[in-house]
Amino acid sequence: MDESDFNQCIGEPTEPTNIVIFGAGGDLTKRKLIPALVKMLRCGLLHPESKIIGVLKGRAFETWLETLHQGMLDYAADIEMNDEQWASFSTMFKMVDGDLQDEQTYQSLASSLESLKGKTHAMFYCAVPPRWYTTIAAGLHKVGLSNEEDGFRRVVIEKPFGMDLASSRELNNELQGLLDESQIYRIDHYLGKESVQNLLVYRFANSILEPLWNRNFIDHIQISAAESIGIGYRANYYEKSGSLRDMIQSHLMQVMTLVAMEPPVEYTADAVRDEKIKVLRAVRHFAEEDIPAQTVAAQYGSGAIGDESLSAYVAEEGVSPESVTETFSAVRFYVDNWRWQGVPFILWTGKRLPRRVSEIVIRFRKLPFNLFDKHATAPITNSLVFRLHPDEGIFLRMNAKMPGLTTNTQRLVMRAPYSEDGTDVSDAYEVLLHDVLTGDATLFSRGDEVEESWSIIEPILNVWKDRLSVERYRAGTWDVSGMDELFKDCVGGWHKPS
Repeated sequence: MDESDFNQCIGEPTEPTNIVIFGAGGDLTKRKLIPALVKMLRCGLLHPESKIIGVLKGRAFETWLETLHQGMLDYAADIEMNDEQWASFSTMFKMVDGDLQDEQTYQSLASSLESLKGKTHAMFYCAVPPRWYTTIAAGLHKVGLSNEEDGFRRVVIEKPFGMDLASSRELNNELQGLLDESQIYRIDHYLGKESVQNLLVYRFANSILEPLWNRNFIDHIQISAAESIGIGYRANYYEKSGSLRDMIQSHLMQVMTLVAMEPPVEYTADAVRDEKIKVLRAVRHFAEEDIPAQTVAAQYGSGAIGDESLSAYVAEEGVSPESVTETFSAVRFYVDNWRWQGVPFILWTGKRLPRRVSEIVIRFRKLPFNLFDKHATAPITNSLVFRLHPDEGIFLRMNAKMPGLTTNTQRLVMRAPYSEDGTDVSDAYEVLLHDVLTGDATLFSRGDEVEESWSIIEPILNVWKDRLSVERYRAGTWDVSGMDELFKDCVGGWHKPS
C-alpha cells in the first residue's frame, strides 16, 4: 500500500478492539460491515491487532468465513482482495456459536474477548432485528460485559428505534436500565454520508451563508430522498413501516435538525446534539384536522423506468394485494423559533421514482421588484442545492443575462463538487464504525432525540393507520397526487431532482 492510500482515510487512529457482531451470519454483516472493516484496516483506521468475533448459531467457523468471503466478491467487488489477502484478513476472526437467549453464549463471549495491549476494549454490534436489542443488552449486563473497568464497552443498534413513541420509550428505558446512555450508539447510516456531515462545515465554517440562513431570506426548504428501486426483499419490514417511518422519521428529520440548528458552543457530541434537540422541540406539532393538508401519502403502481417494466407495490412478493402502505410520503413541518418562524420545511421520500437522488434545496425569497423590461423573461428564483447523492456537492442557481442585445435572463448554475479530484468518499459504515471505535457520538442519535421525533410524527401515524385506501402513482414518474398542492404557496413549487 502506498502513501496515497493513507491520505484518502484521514482520521483518528483506533485502539485494538474486540469487534463483536451479533447476527454475524446475516445480510448486513456480509454486505456492509465486513467490507467497511476491510477498507478501514487497509487505510489505517482499524488497528491490525483488533479481533472480529461473530456470534451466530449452528454454523461451522469455516463455512461462516466462506460466506463472508463470497459476500466480499458479490457486494464489494471494488475492493480488490485476492485469496492470500483474504486469508491474512481472516486471521482476525473468531466465532462464538450460541443462542442469544442462552446465558452460556455470553459466558463464552466473555471468555473469547482478548486483552489487547493491556485493555479489553469491546464494541458490540447488534446486526439483528430490533426485538433482540434488549435481550443482548441484558445478556451482556448479566455476565459483566457492560462493565468498563478494563476497557470501553459500546453497543451499536440499528434503526428502527421503536415503531412509535410508546415502543421507542420502552426500548430506551430498557436499554438505559442495562447500559449507560454514553455506551449506546444508535446508528443511522444516512448521517454517516460524507455529504451530510459536510453540512455543518458548509454552515459554520463559511461567513457568507450565516447572514442569509433565516426567515428573512429563505422562502422554504426541501429535503428529499428519491429512490428508483422498489422494496426488494424487505416486504416483511416495509409492510409494517412504510416510507414515513422508514425515511422521514429517522433519516430526513435528522438532516432537518442539521439544517435548522443554531451554532453549537463547541464541536462535541453533546453540544451538537443539544442544538439538534432544540430544533425538534421547536417543531410545531400537528393538529389532527391539519394533517390532510400538510401531508401526502401514496403508493407506486405499475410503470417503467427506461425499458424496464415495473410491477405495482401490491404485486411485490410478500405484499398484501390490499395493502395501503405508503411508498411515497411528504410532510410539511414548521419550526417555531426566532430564526425559522413561518418557513416551511418540506420533507419527502419515495420509491420507484425516475431516479435516485437525495438533496437539500434552500429556496430563497422572490425579488421584491423585477428591474428589467417587463416583457423580458422573469428571473428564476435563487436556490442553493446540497446534493447528498449522487455527485455530492453544492449547486447555486443564479440569474445571468443571455448573450446578445436583450435583457432576457438565463439560469446559471455554479457547481462545487464535493470530491472534484476523484478522492474516494468514505462509505457511511466506515465513518460510523470509526466513530464508535473512537468514542465520537456526534452522528448518533441520543435517546431524547429519538423520542422527540416520534412524538412529532405520532399524530400523522394515528390518522394514517385507519385509512382504507391510498393514492397511487405510476412507477417511474413524478406524477404524485397532492404534491403540487403541498407546495402551492412555496416559491418555485416542488423541486423534482434532475
